[in-house]
Amino acid sequence: MGAAELTKTKHKVYTYKTNTSWTEGKSGTLSAEGKPMLKITSPPEFRGEPGMWTPEDMFVGAVEVCHMATFLAFAARKQIPITSYRSHANGVLEFVDGDYRFTRIVIFPTIVVASSTSETDVHATLREAQRHCLVTNSIASIVEVNPTLIME
Repeated sequence: MGAAELTKTKHKVYTYKTNTSWTEGKSGTLSAEGKPMLKITSPPEFRGEPGMWTPEDMFVGAVEVCHMATFLAFAARKQIPITSYRSHANGVLEFVDGDYRFTRIVIFPTIVVASSTSETDVHATLREAQRHCLVTNSIASIVEVNPTLIME
């Protein structure tokens, strides 16, 4: 499909709605229709309550979850047999130009695939997922993916 055809394509627009409600101190709740409510707060280092979800946790988690979902969708399309996918992510929050901001998010996926699978194909699919993850494409910080690939 050429550039002219792409500009003619009408893409859907989606709206995602959430609700927050302050409860006390720096805490509250986050909800969305049909989903469980989350207790939320500022991070303890910013005088929030420990043991509760923070915007910072959810931000890093959103990048991590989006990357996983995008990778799994592309792997399925390419018929790459995924046996297992687990990951953890680190988000680096730094004080830059007078404000705190995430400067880097590093995702560490551990992916188990059949030994007959091409390692090159899995790594190419990871790079493709990184390029097309909508959350990553919506933020300004650097997002890295450092996988561990296990061939069964």
